[in-house]
Amino acid sequence: MEDRTTKTPRDARRRAAGGPSRAAASSPRRGASRLTDRDPVPRPAAGAEPGAREFPGCRPVRLSRDAIEHYDGRLEYWEADTGIAWVVRAPTSPWHERPGQRLARLTERIAAARGAAVETLGGADLLLRDDAGERRRILQADQIVYLRPHAVRRLGTAVEVGRDELPDVVLEVDLTTDVRRGKLALYESWGFPEVWVEVPERRIPGSPLSRQPGLTIHLAGPGGYGPAAVSRAFAGWSAAEIHRALNEDELSGETAAVLRRVGRAMSVRAGGEPDGDPFPSADPGASRRAIRAEAAREAVRAVLDVRNVPRSPGFTARPEAFADLPVSVLTRAALVCRDEDDFLRRLAAAARR
Repeated sequence: MEDRTTKTPRDARRRAAGGPSRAAASSPRRGASRLTDRDPVPRPAAGAEPGAREFPGCRPVRLSRDAIEHYDGRLEYWEADTGIAWVVRAPTSPWHERPGQRLARLTERIAAARGAAVETLGGADLLLRDDAGERRRILQADQIVYLRPHAVRRLGTAVEVGRDELPDVVLEVDLTTDVRRGKLALYESWGFPEVWVEVPERRIPGSPLSRQPGLTIHLAGPGGYGPAAVSRAFAGWSAAEIHRALNEDELSGETAAVLRRVGRAMSVRAGGEPDGDPFPSADPGASRRAIRAEAAREAVRAVLDVRNVPRSPGFTARPEAFADLPVSVLTRAALVCRDEDDFLRRLAAAARR
């Protein structure tokens, strides 16, 4: 995230960014992580909060608990125990802001194919309260995404972790920062299910030379965060496809097709039917089966492409036989299978259950 020093009221700034003003939190703690995003990241012990944290590219600013209420800048992290906020040294760059704004527009297209709204709320505060209900810690993301509009309708002026539903996806943009060395451990310990860390293609002075452009998906699991090839929230959307979409100057035909595929897969996973049925039929049931088959085929193909799993020329037609299986089952099999035959065996076993 980048620092912004304009003196607009805190709530007004949040509304302009597309989100609420602050968040409160308490949640069960997680154990040690499997996080391996290029550099090792120290993890908290089981049942403990993250220990030493680093915020590369940031500077400390002293802010008391009273002062943070009136602070109108942006920050990476604040904690009451030390009275310190970490803010990004570099000025706010268009190249830092672009991925978060682009993600909001991309999810609108996915929502249209899905037939259900997707809410993006900008860089809302994510706040952890102490036992007395006082502010204890604050994180700010670059974009937060909700797949369930009802969760957003229930929010007050903040997303309160432990009271409100957490975002389905958090986006962090590392242009001059490195969230892996501090913020990511906090997201993990607070129970956020999925975090995307984007290193943009466009570099500016201050961008670490050691960080290669790309997007890493961190998914919560029994052992903490682990890197994943595809999103859990956005069915079948791969890290490579997301990175490309966030960095394109103009929306390509390939990305548009990917967004349509992802939206369809999400609709099928939810048991619905995407809007705009491209398979008009006198038999509505046949139409729905055709949509599910297409979504299943596209989701499986995307995952196998990312993993470079070889398959026969006729493979793309085979998933139609499994169109009645949830897309989550199909993509899970595609993520762990050794080859085409192993994939089909796993689906056959799932179908028999």
